[in-house]
Amino acid sequence: MKNNSGTKVTKGKVVSAVLLKDLQIELRSRVVTNQVLPFAGLVMVMFAFALDNDDVLERVAGGLIWLATLFSLFMIVQRSFAIDTADGALDSLRVAGIDLSAVFFGKAIALATKLIALEVVLICGAVLLYRVDLSANGLVLLVTCVLCATSGLAFVGTLYGGLTAGAKGRETLLPLLLLPVVAPVLIAATRATEAAFGSGGAQTSEGWAWIGLLTVFAAVFGVGGSLAFGSLIDE
Repeated sequence: MKNNSGTKVTKGKVVSAVLLKDLQIELRSRVVTNQVLPFAGLVMVMFAFALDNDDVLERVAGGLIWLATLFSLFMIVQRSFAIDTADGALDSLRVAGIDLSAVFFGKAIALATKLIALEVVLICGAVLLYRVDLSANGLVLLVTCVLCATSGLAFVGTLYGGLTAGAKGRETLLPLLLLPVVAPVLIAATRATEAAFGSGGAQTSEGWAWIGLLTVFAAVFGVGGSLAFGSLIDE
């Protein structure tokens, strides 16, 4: 593939460049560390105070982790695309003839990396705050759940972030559009995490069916998002 200047640019190079750019911006600004993580942690702590019952907290720990992740997703996506819109990065890439599906994957991988770092902290917090027990089999299920669910959230977050990037009122529009779409991820990830934690007597084996749903969701939005992202940005 060649850009408008005639220089050959591979998809892999574009993916790597976008990924590194987003991660370098995060390392310099530390928004996830200084803003998103404290917000997500506060959500977890507030629920602990509100429910104030060890049995209830242990049973709903999985759902609270993914609710905090979902709220944080909105903040991370909005900031990522606000920066690209403000400095005209997306417009420059489009005019240069860069394959926007590669941009989609680069931004999605960067978003997934940030979310996984956040989820690791939230899971550790849930184990400490809510006194959750995690077996070896449960840990394998939980890691698989995190990878599959985060992939789905990253793909759909990047797709809808691009859709709302130039819209007025995008701060409120993004949650309105995104929440109904990610509902299957929230439900499936919560059920799989509950099975990993053994919440309410759930067995680890019960969680693998939900992993299948998360995998299908991630595959659909990974393929669909790569195909639709360029046209959404053009509009």
